[in-house]
Amino acid sequence: MICGTSSCHMGVSETPIFVPGVWGPYFSAMVPGLWLNEGGQSATGKLIDHVVRGHVAFPELEAKAEASAQSIYTYLNSHLDLIKKSLPVGFLTVDLHVWPDFHGNRSPLTDLTLKGMVVGLTLSRGLDELALIYLATIQAIALGTRHILEAMQAAGHEITTLFLCGGLSKNPLFVQMHADITGKPVVLSKEVESVLVGAAILGACASGDFASIQEAMAKMGKIGKVVQPNHEHKRFYDKKYEVFLKLVEHQREYRSIMNSL
Repeated sequence: MICGTSSCHMGVSETPIFVPGVWGPYFSAMVPGLWLNEGGQSATGKLIDHVVRGHVAFPELEAKAEASAQSIYTYLNSHLDLIKKSLPVGFLTVDLHVWPDFHGNRSPLTDLTLKGMVVGLTLSRGLDELALIYLATIQAIALGTRHILEAMQAAGHEITTLFLCGGLSKNPLFVQMHADITGKPVVLSKEVESVLVGAAILGACASGDFASIQEAMAKMGKIGKVVQPNHEHKRFYDKKYEVFLKLVEHQREYRSIMNSL
């Protein structure tokens, strides 16, 4: 996964696999000799930013984060830890659900007309509520990743591990939610600026230091932190995923009703 303003889900295979709603397969597009499928979410980092900065409590968040010399997202993650009490952080959204396609769905539904949905809003306007909608949005993005992975696996991909890079991979809450919701370990690169490592790998091959990109990848790509899923939370996230799929089903029902005018 390359996750920044948007997210790309890159899966390689030795033989071509055709996945409905996922681009490809493309031969040697990412790794020479392997076929690439690419799923994607049209807005991820941009959506989180939109939800947080558009909330009425954002000025309060900004002031408190600045006073504590933290980024707004580090502060929000800490605030969630304060309000969770005895619950796991993710369980705070038991009655708050988000469908994240504010900018349409790229994969696996390929429907650019889909809109965002939020179920469970209240009249509360404080920092607690901002933290909760931030959490629910991150979970919705991770649920969208699970939706894409299930489509790829149903078509024949064998996916046991997620490798994350990009700006959002620096957010530990984003990473943990992807591990918990997909049920798969998440591997982070030792070098956080993975694009620079990729450029260096290509340069090392071009200069003749390595005989192949695969050899350069093995020598230059280093594993950093590995984040394991909390398997004891599986039932909760299975239920969240069930609601997630219901949201888009309902949205299409509403569209059908309005189109029948």
